[in-house]
Amino acid sequence: MAEKKIPMRQCIGCREMKSKSEMIRILKTADTGEIIVDAAGKKNGRGAYICRDLECYKKAVKSKAIERSLKCSIPPEVYQK
Repeated sequence: MAEKKIPMRQCIGCREMKSKSEMIRILKTADTGEIIVDAAGKKNGRGAYICRDLECYKKAVKSKAIERSLKCSIPPEVYQK
């Protein structure tokens, strides 16, 4: 039997490749442009993946990697959520 392929994604904070299930998806919805956390990873829109590590989140915020990945500016209130 063939092995099942595990989908890999790159963290926008630490830039490491990890399995999709280990990461959190942040997405900008296609219709409203709202920034949300997609726990299931099934919603439509432009997404970016980040590790569940607080240090990766801090790196991504400091370098504005989330804004670059989603191709939009993000207000500070969204980061607080």
